[in-house]
Amino acid sequence: MSMDLPVVVGVDGSEPSLRAVDWASDEAALRGVPLRIVNACLWERYEGAALAHDLGEPSARALPQDVVHSAVRRAGARHPDLKVTAEVVFEEPEYALVRESRGACALVTGTRGRGGMAEALLGSVSLTVAGHAHCPVVVVRGSHDNRVRAGRDGLVVVGAGDRTSSALAFAVEEAARRGVPVEAIRAWRCPAHESTDDALLTGETARLHERQAVEALDAALRDAPGGAELRRRTVEGPAGAVLVGASRHADLLVVGARRRPRHFGLQLGRVAHRALHHSACPVAIVPEAG
Repeated sequence: MSMDLPVVVGVDGSEPSLRAVDWASDEAALRGVPLRIVNACLWERYEGAALAHDLGEPSARALPQDVVHSAVRRAGARHPDLKVTAEVVFEEPEYALVRESRGACALVTGTRGRGGMAEALLGSVSLTVAGHAHCPVVVVRGSHDNRVRAGRDGLVVVGAGDRTSSALAFAVEEAARRGVPVEAIRAWRCPAHESTDDALLTGETARLHERQAVEALDAALRDAPGGAELRRRTVEGPAGAVLVGASRHADLLVVGARRRPRHFGLQLGRVAHRALHHSACPVAIVPEAG
């Protein structure tokens, strides 16, 4: 049954991946499912201050097995009763994690791996996995405290499309588990070609588009699942920028991503892509039927 599927987290010993272990451990405990830790790599040794600190030994001695052992200990210390399994897979991480997503209720990654890029940028592995996974992918980013429960802001935000979606259902379920509200946001814009020099006419046009956004949001939420307090909000502006702005006051941002059969490119829309790169809180990318 799907409720028995584990939360899977990809680790490589970097600080972002260790933060992802914390978040994934909390999520698995909250769901009452096992945690599966996967280290997929093509290297025999790692270097990294975060891993060395966790292991209490020089980073030059860190092997892939050390990475998973450290992650298992970290998860066990956080949730002693949590069932945890781990595996080292000598394979390209993105391929291994996308395959793992077939048997997971959620897949968790950090923002980046071991490159020298700033943490504000999303790593290629996380981006590829988010664009191809078969289950919701959570990328742990932002300055949050790595906790699922009792977060800083007590709010789950979801981008609302034209219909009730898998992303909305996921957001409501996550909010219900945490005991917090979910805020569904619909962005709207007044196209430039519809604006005029007449302030009154321009204002009426804007009100028309805002009213259409309200109606679309109502339609999308008409069959929304229960279980959590549902708030609704329409905001003028590009959808990606609006959701990134909302993420500053959220513990989790949820965005849908269309999956098109037999399409092999990166299956992320512009909104999901922007959220992954700029959100101020963890981002969940939820696959939607094409």
